[in-house]
Amino acid sequence: MSYIKEKFKAKADELNTEVKDLLKNHGTKKIDEGVTLAQAYQGMRGVTGLVTETSLLDANEGIRFRGYSIPELREQLPKAVNGAEPLPEGLFYLMLIGELPTEADVQNISSVLGRRSHVPNHVFDAIEALPISAHPMTMFTVAVMALQTESLFAKAYADGMNKKDYWSYMYEDSLNLIARLPRVAAYIYRRKYKNGEHIQPDGMLDWAGNFAHMLGYEDEGFKELMRLYMVIHADHEGGNVSAHTTHLVGSALSDAYLSFAAGMNGLAGPLHGLANQEVIKWILSMREELGGGVPTKDQIAAYVKKTLSEGKVVPGYGHAVLRKTDPRFTAQMEFAKNHIPDDELVKIVWSVYETVPPILQDLGKVKNPWPNVDAHSGALLLHYGLVEYEFYTVLFGVSRALGVLASLCWDRALGLSLERPKSVTSEWMKLFVEGKVEAIAE
Repeated sequence: MSYIKEKFKAKADELNTEVKDLLKNHGTKKIDEGVTLAQAYQGMRGVTGLVTETSLLDANEGIRFRGYSIPELREQLPKAVNGAEPLPEGLFYLMLIGELPTEADVQNISSVLGRRSHVPNHVFDAIEALPISAHPMTMFTVAVMALQTESLFAKAYADGMNKKDYWSYMYEDSLNLIARLPRVAAYIYRRKYKNGEHIQPDGMLDWAGNFAHMLGYEDEGFKELMRLYMVIHADHEGGNVSAHTTHLVGSALSDAYLSFAAGMNGLAGPLHGLANQEVIKWILSMREELGGGVPTKDQIAAYVKKTLSEGKVVPGYGHAVLRKTDPRFTAQMEFAKNHIPDDELVKIVWSVYETVPPILQDLGKVKNPWPNVDAHSGALLLHYGLVEYEFYTVLFGVSRALGVLASLCWDRALGLSLERPKSVTSEWMKLFVEGKVEAIAE
């Protein structure tokens, strides 16, 4: 270790000790109106400081999109011909307009997205310039950045557009980007995992169905899964990393491409979008270590306790806001019961669901011992043959575009300001608890 790195570590260790003392002895003190010292250090949990029109998360009810729960959306949004799951185009309309769409509304959006789905060749060239070993999310964000050359907002801003027109160009960019993402994501998948054997889009299919087709999956069950997956991952109010990052970067009047790419770099983090691949890795490791097949609940319980004793978490369990089973998990469980009830991995997921929460509750340190959306999705994808779990976060990203870009349109329509919260130093915190500086609100 270099001397500078050693010096930094010593300083960090010293300050870590001081911060732990601050949190232990003064964590509940308010440094600003309604904001405690602990909240400032611990991710601003519980601080209401954003406005997001598209969805609202309730700790006990789960996510509601414009007031509609996931079960209500599955029932009331338009569906594909002979399909049972809602079309994502309908959810985008709902988040954007605030009203349930008609069949004609959804068909119109599908048609518009189909017409706008052409991806310039230089975007594929940018993907090809990366080594095949690059993570799919790296390829995905590079591709989105390459698409930025097509931004109508950026061109209009450079030409001196009126502030009143910001929303219009953001809307056009958002639709163009949403239209192109399935093609980009499928290209990455086929390049990395299918020897570069690409599949052209089918203009007769809906947005998610066409995505499944370009990935190489023609099974109607998989197309239905993609429709459900794209809906339930689309939005989770504005405070999560990908949504907040997209909003934050957009507040600087960055266009939809720059803002979304930033959000996707957040989604790629292990504590956000990468969690879905961590879940399936954990389940597969457990099954292998226990000798294959479907383990008993006692075996699962022992493996869970072993995981926890090693200082690790059980991936897919717990949520920063939710205090009950994630309705998105429940929707996937219902899908599995209807389509693939005898799948071995699905049965393991269900057994883990029955086993983990009581163990976490007994620890007494976990506010939410229930499964989140990531706890089930991998098993469904594996059943249909999409076994490359590094790619799962790209699927998440394509879906998340619907919510964060609808929100970005509203940000510009409402003329929301540049985001610039106040920050302080740990030295200020120490002076504050000693009474040498006043709370910010004062």
